[in-house]
Amino acid sequence: MARTVLLTALLALVSCIPAPAAASCGLPCTIDGVLGSKLSPLASIVHSTLAAPRWSEYDAPTPGTVVNVGTEEDVQTTVQYCNDHNISFLAQGGGNGWGDTFTLGNQGLIINLRGIRNIEFNADKTAVTIQGGTIIRELVAAAYGNSTQVSTGNCNCIGVLGSTLGGGYGRLMGLYGMSVDNLLSMNVVTAHGDAITITPGDQDLWWALRGAGANFGIVTSATMRAYPVPQAQNGAWLGPLIFTPDQIPALVTAINGLTLTGQMSIFMYFTTAGPPDYTPTVIAIPFYLGPPNEGEAAFASIFAVGPVSNMTAFTPYDQLNEGSESFCVAGGRKPSYAAGVAQLDPHAWVTIYDKYVDFLKTPGVQNTTVLMEYYPSPRADAFNVASSSYAFRSSIKMNAIVNTAYVDSSLDPVAESFGSSVRNLWRSSSGLPQNDTYINYANGDEPLVSIYGDNVPRLQQLKQQYDPSNRFNQWFPLY
Repeated sequence: MARTVLLTALLALVSCIPAPAAASCGLPCTIDGVLGSKLSPLASIVHSTLAAPRWSEYDAPTPGTVVNVGTEEDVQTTVQYCNDHNISFLAQGGGNGWGDTFTLGNQGLIINLRGIRNIEFNADKTAVTIQGGTIIRELVAAAYGNSTQVSTGNCNCIGVLGSTLGGGYGRLMGLYGMSVDNLLSMNVVTAHGDAITITPGDQDLWWALRGAGANFGIVTSATMRAYPVPQAQNGAWLGPLIFTPDQIPALVTAINGLTLTGQMSIFMYFTTAGPPDYTPTVIAIPFYLGPPNEGEAAFASIFAVGPVSNMTAFTPYDQLNEGSESFCVAGGRKPSYAAGVAQLDPHAWVTIYDKYVDFLKTPGVQNTTVLMEYYPSPRADAFNVASSSYAFRSSIKMNAIVNTAYVDSSLDPVAESFGSSVRNLWRSSSGLPQNDTYINYANGDEPLVSIYGDNVPRLQQLKQQYDPSNRFNQWFPLY
């Protein structure tokens, strides 16, 4: 009897001993062992946010796990695993989105697409297929090497498909339309973990993905139009024109009065001359797809203002975005604010310049930039506003943006105050009946109607149909 009691007690004690540490290490072990065994040899799993750095650390996602995919099939496998284990996830290409809508915490997972970035042109160079991790620098270099042009954004480090799915403004849109207008087909991993090909015949998803894509799938590759251009002509005239602060009203008035042809676009910057003094500087950058003499004639009204320095020149296509490199430094805190506008108000821009100069007195914020982009619209307008879920073809004429930049998080309140106050000035003088904001430039505090316009009801209906569990819920989610 005593032996029986003792044996029973020992068994009870053994049953209370914890499992070995290797079997109870939680989510990392499960992901490594289960998901890792299903991924391609080219893939890797890292339990650190440093494995997928973002352009801005301000309100950035903080995943506990990064899956660096090596094939398009790895994306599908990872989504299926996340669905089976109720793990939140976010697909990341360039990592440049600055919106503050991310809720991905350390129990979440980033699907890093940079491992899939193949680029392939068809035989006659009229189409190019790119994988989901391709950034603009890579596509532009490949296009130039193939004597073609492709409608992309203007910043080299941005993911091609990420920017495209939001609409895709860029300096070539005057000739070719927005990036979203140039898609021919997309390979997509859906919320259910299915891998499908979407074409114009798939009316609902084709429409929804092109403007609100992050809510409906992960595009692992896509085919876009390409436009052959003889190598010697494959470039544009552009470059900085420097103006003095007292010329801002005349410069803004001249820009406002331009009627851009398809070959034209123009940017304006409030920036600094850099270290050591960080002197505030006013810059306009005209752009013309053609020879310098034609460019100078097209922008005669800008030259009439009297720039104090002219650094324009004909530049090969693969170097057109070199001026964006200063924006490509990852890390630091960069809360940014933007507004779509239909016109520029000279008085507002003078006030903004004064605010900018005052803001630069704050130590640590000297890399902050205020800018405006003005693109021609006729080619993009040729595509009906209902052709895609990008809603603002007929309203946004220009995008105005504040990119604050600093390292010390204690500066968040002063940066937020500056950025939002400048945005308020743009909104109050935009010439638009409501606040229309390009999703790729949005802050995250805007209502859905400011991001998706009148398309919100239809998008929400399709979201319920194609993603009822809201698996794609990190980038301006529809509910």
